[in-house]
Amino acid sequence: MQTVFRFAGVAILLCLNPCLRGATPADDDVARSPEKGYELLMSRHYTTPTMDQEIFDNLWRVWEEPDRTTAEKADASTRRVMTLSRYGLQEAPGREGGPPLQFGVKDGQWSDNCFLCHGGKVAGNVIPGLPNTHIALMTMAHDTHRTKQLLGRSMSRTEAGTVVVPLGGSRGTTNAIIFGVLLAAFRDLDLNYVTNKPVPKMVHNDHDAPPWWHYKRKNFLYADGFAGKGHRALMQFMMTPENSAQFFYDTEKDFRQVEAFIESVEPPKYPFPIDHSLAARGETLFRQNCSECHGTYGKEGTWPAKVIPIDDIATDRARLDSLTPPMRTWHQQSWFGEYGKKPVVADPVGYVAQPLDGIWATAPYLHNGSVPTLWHLFHSDKRPIVWKRTEDGYDQKRVGIEVEELTEVPSSAKRASQRREYFDTRLFGKTSGGHTFPDALSEEEKAAVIEYLKTL
Repeated sequence: MQTVFRFAGVAILLCLNPCLRGATPADDDVARSPEKGYELLMSRHYTTPTMDQEIFDNLWRVWEEPDRTTAEKADASTRRVMTLSRYGLQEAPGREGGPPLQFGVKDGQWSDNCFLCHGGKVAGNVIPGLPNTHIALMTMAHDTHRTKQLLGRSMSRTEAGTVVVPLGGSRGTTNAIIFGVLLAAFRDLDLNYVTNKPVPKMVHNDHDAPPWWHYKRKNFLYADGFAGKGHRALMQFMMTPENSAQFFYDTEKDFRQVEAFIESVEPPKYPFPIDHSLAARGETLFRQNCSECHGTYGKEGTWPAKVIPIDDIATDRARLDSLTPPMRTWHQQSWFGEYGKKPVVADPVGYVAQPLDGIWATAPYLHNGSVPTLWHLFHSDKRPIVWKRTEDGYDQKRVGIEVEELTEVPSSAKRASQRREYFDTRLFGKTSGGHTFPDALSEEEKAAVIEYLKTL
């Protein structure tokens, strides 16, 4: 296996582009605009284009039966809906009917943008900045490869790497941390390519993206809170082989604008009825039992950014173990960490207790997206072993995504793309245990706190 990954890494990263450390303008020299940041994500290429209208329109031709025949017989509008649903893509607000939200479009070419993971929908409503819990990245990549072969089109070096590196084991999660580990392994501190380095140890684990409205609250990023935040850290997804170090320097100004957009995102309000009397009782209970870790809310609210040791939180530790201290230190010492100016926690002890505003919209829960509703989070012994979400259903009673609960992945799901539709908590990195603190509450108290969480 090590040989396979070594071959993939070297095959992907073929070119060497030495360049000097780029001088960048100071923050005060750049007027930040949320609107400009959004526009840039939708109209620029920060990674190699992998899609265009012709490829998108022909993806259905490589689907398994009976979906392929269904799509063939459907009209163009219905086929588009099927395509968006299969890959977890959403209509772009103001660009409905055109390229989906998850692509930046320039000169007819589509490249992945930040909304691939951070643009989703809840209860059928599209929200840029919401985690994309519908994304089926592995399925989309494989179908794109096969469609390009069908059309006689070639793959980029970036796409070639996805043939051997897992992109995500289930709908709604991605192997994003390891993407960064692999790509960073072939960059020096200035982000030039270095091809004589060994392929790093990779602990593949799926991750559920955080909502962007939490960004403004934080000084450190990621589930384990290891990296000081900043606009450069947002650019790590650009480490695809085709991007030179100079490209990072030249586009840094863009990501000051992107960061402004991220900081402008606000949590959506719960759109369904709330029992405010019950929620008021829940607020009292929340302050007594949960606020020490998760903070308080309202005008005087504060968030402590508290790291909970892994032995105390007891959630899946694959994410914590997937980055070594040298990997974290490299981030700090590199261009991303402003050559040591940004702080880093090289050996974090656990996971950060996240802010909870807008929590109703961010199901599934825990950093790996293993728990489908707040009710399941508050009933650790009732969490499903295997579950499958619906497209747009919302479980108002249990507060979270609407799911089918199972004990096994159905035997009828024979293809890998079909199995990825099911979240199997028995797989590595996908366990749903831990965070059992709410078990100490009575049923009435749990219901009250959940009702209060709807108001945040």
